[in-house]
Parts: sequence; C-alpha cells; structure tokens
Amino acid sequence: MQSLQEKASEWSGVNPNDAFAIDEINLYQKLGLQTFINLSTNFYNRVYDDEEEWFRSIFANSKKEDAIQNQYEFFVQRMGGPPLYSQRRGHPALIARHRPFPVTRQAAERWLHHMQKALDSTTDIDSDSKVKMTNFFRHTAFFLVAGDELKNQKQSIACKHATSKPAAV
Repeated sequence: MQSLQEKASEWSGVNPNDAFAIDEINLYQKLGLQTFINLSTNFYNRVYDDEEEWFRSIFANSKKEDAIQNQYEFFVQRMGGPPLYSQRRGHPALIARHRPFPVTRQAAERWLHHMQKALDSTTDIDSDSKVKMTNFFRHTAFFLVAGDELKNQKQSIACKHATSKPAAV
C-alpha cells in the first residue's frame, strides 16, 4: 500500500527531498514575520475574491482575518519561527483540520494557483525561497488530497508537513 507521502510525491510531481528543502534553511529568519503575514494576506484576498463560486464556498464559514492568521502562524512555525500556531490552536494536524473540506485535486490546483500568484506578488521573497516554498506547498496540497481518502477511515497519520523546526533564537 502506498503511503500518503508517496501519493503526495506522485500526484504533485515533487520528490520529498525538494518538498522538504524548506528544512535546509530557516526561512523565518531569512524572510521575517511580516513577509509571511503579507503572503497570507495576499493569498486570502485572492481566495475570497475568486470568480469560482465552488472554490469560494469552501471558505464561506471562515472569517478572512482568521484564515490569514491561521495560515501565517502555521507557515512561521513550519519554516523555522516560533510555534505561534501550536500555542494558539494546538498541533497543526493538517489532515484532521482539513477533514471538513472537499480537498480534491481540483481544489488543490486552485489553491496552488492562488498561492503561486501570492508568492509572485510578495516582493520580499527571493526566488530560491519561492522555489522551496512552492515545492513544499505543492507536495502538502497533494498530501491533503491523499489524506482526503481517509475521511471515512479512523486512522492516525504521522504528518511531516506539520513538524515544527526549532524556533529561531
């Protein structure tokens, strides 16, 4: 049986070494908190203004400000900063937290479309960091698609995508 990580790599086209290259550098120290806030704000402005009703409806029960905060706190934590997300919300548990939503291939591609646009328009992110982040986001999106298959099963999945790196000092 193929693991979720293997499915994520196959479906995303991103090998695990590239997906987790974000662990080779502390992107939080390199980019700073405000860059992650700007990225998440830019991303969710695009999501909430999406012309596709089916995609906007996925986020209909969330306040944009809360979605922005949840995302940037997760990104900060995952990319070398302090554990802001876990301090406020507990373990990221990506699959469990996304269980209520239809995490389909179509939704993942739409999410990635908006994230790529947000990355491209967040000028404080250098090209090397954008590549690392893009690979991580693409692999993670398809990890969640693979996890979506588990909705009707009661299984616990170890999630490297949500692992915290040691916080910057």
